[in-house]
Amino acid sequence: MSSGSRPPPPLPPYIVVFGPNANCTLELCPVVYSVYGYLPNFGANISFAILFGIAFIVHTWIGIKGRNWFFMTCVDVGCFSAVIGYIGRIIMHSNPFNFIAFMIQLLGVGVAPVWYCAAIYVTLSDTIAYLSPSLSRLPPKAIYWVFIPCDLFSIVFQAVGTGMSARSRGVTQLGVNLALFGLAFQLFALTMFLVIFTDYLVRYIRAGNSRGLSWRIKAFVGSLALATLLMVVRSAYRVYELREGFTGDAMRQEAPFIGIEGV
Repeated sequence: MSSGSRPPPPLPPYIVVFGPNANCTLELCPVVYSVYGYLPNFGANISFAILFGIAFIVHTWIGIKGRNWFFMTCVDVGCFSAVIGYIGRIIMHSNPFNFIAFMIQLLGVGVAPVWYCAAIYVTLSDTIAYLSPSLSRLPPKAIYWVFIPCDLFSIVFQAVGTGMSARSRGVTQLGVNLALFGLAFQLFALTMFLVIFTDYLVRYIRAGNSRGLSWRIKAFVGSLALATLLMVVRSAYRVYELREGFTGDAMRQEAPFIGIEGV
């Protein structure tokens, strides 16, 4: 809020703006009192819900056709989770004080990338096994046996901490710290995964093996690397977003959320 703008009018003492017992509506409370301080963009969120729904259908078809059950399951669960999350944000467009919708979007959108990461871990493992496992510093299967548990470990802290912080509107520092620890650990694990991925690519190229690859395989590996990098950026954004709990300025800005979390 700028220094020249007027503060929102005070609310009656019986009004609860956030939490399981919230009774605020747009008829009673200005939107600035909501947890995000804005109405989630209806067009953007319904577009994301539709796009992730389409992705769910496409990956199901590709997975069944190629019999790639693990990859299909991970991506489909992630897409389904994202659709549910964006439906929560669509509901919040009508009532930004709806706590159930807030928790639905928080968990739905927040958990989805964990499933995408699992798919990436296994895909890289299979790619290394196909290209040249001898050039990897880790056995291919060790990649997903190490990093999938790391993601599960981080999501537990995120879920517990976010739940505690959400119920207290970010006032409970323990909840914020737990969520931040989970996010920071996830960022660390993803960064280490990206380092291992990059190291393998460098070793593979230096060995002269890349010259014999088709453009499709090169495009596939490049897309996998880009997806990993975007996951790292997304995790870094989540750490930045939650560093001040649910009362921070970053949490009340939708444009970065749409650009980084959605796109």
